[in-house]
Amino acid sequence: MKITKKLIENVISEVVGVDVIPIINYLKDKKNISEFKIAETLKLEVNRTRNMLYRLHGANLVSFIRKKDKLKGWYIYYWTFNHTRVKGLAIEIKKKKIEMAKERLERENGGHFFLCDDKCIRLDFEQAIGFDFKCPECGMLMNQQNNEEIIKSLKAEIKKNEKELKTFKS
Repeated sequence: MKITKKLIENVISEVVGVDVIPIINYLKDKKNISEFKIAETLKLEVNRTRNMLYRLHGANLVSFIRKKDKLKGWYIYYWTFNHTRVKGLAIEIKKKKIEMAKERLERENGGHFFLCDDKCIRLDFEQAIGFDFKCPECGMLMNQQNNEEIIKSLKAEIKKNEKELKTFKS
């Protein structure tokens, strides 16, 4: 599996947030870039840049070295993007999505769900009984929902994610 720009951006936005993508795009083919240089180049405040870098570091997507500035006496951090971590995170994300979809599929297969005609809120059987099968939002009578489409969609999502997961591992 090749690590593409799209894959990197998808993983970064899902794990750390879409706002840090410009930092990754800047660091992608560089090593040991000072946080001041990053902030200046991207026209960001240094504190905001540091916050984004720390979030990336928390996910092990960047590494740093620090050197003491001989004139001022404080440490300056130099950052490098960790390309190899992207694939591992992509695999983790896919596995989590599969797990969550399977759990939801199990709930959908084993439960009865109710909706009003306006589709204000979806309740399971226990919750619907608690409201006497009346929508807590609009007061209309709630009817049992046919969730076959949801089940079909979840099965397709699981199959798609499992197929994509296999491409990551090869």
